[in-house]
Amino acid sequence: MKNKFVLVLLASLGLSAGSFAANAVNTQSSIGVANFTTCIQDSKYGKQEQESFEALKKQMATLLEDTEKQLREISAKFNDAEYLDGLSPDAEEELKVKFGTLNQELARYREQYYQVLNQANMRIMESMNTHISAASEKVQKDKKLDAIANKQAFFSINNQLDVTALVIKEMDKQFEEDAKAQASAAASAKAEEAKAQPVQNAVAK
Repeated sequence: MKNKFVLVLLASLGLSAGSFAANAVNTQSSIGVANFTTCIQDSKYGKQEQESFEALKKQMATLLEDTEKQLREISAKFNDAEYLDGLSPDAEEELKVKFGTLNQELARYREQYYQVLNQANMRIMESMNTHISAASEKVQKDKKLDAIANKQAFFSINNQLDVTALVIKEMDKQFEEDAKAQASAAASAKAEEAKAQPVQNAVAK
């Protein structure tokens, strides 16, 4: 799934950089290139997003598997003549209705599965594009480059222009800063809640 995840992102972003890449090589500008796929696979932001995506995929798959299991169990009962002989007409009809309902639910879950994963993938794509763009802008300024392009938009390019490692390093730096800020905000919220608790208890009394 990891490969599919990356391929979907490249299909949306890699090709769009083609015209820019063509213009860049026709000038004498000082440019750098960063591998979009590598930035996703090796950065802390990318790894976090991929872990979240896989967790969501697993959660959705579990729902599908549970429904499919129930359908297999009912199907096995329909193929068991002895079991069917022991059922009343009403019970057999109820089993048929349940089988039909589960089939409808399975079809709905499958549709939701692909919709949810597609929406999640689009969100991840936008998020990673934002992180990579911000890190690339910082590296571009630090290295006094005119631009940083997606390396995969070029058929061939001098590897000395590759600044992927620097972009990932900058992304990881921002990731750690974000994590500290979130932890600090959570700690502050918890402290405020602790301060308010005695007051709430007093009011309750």
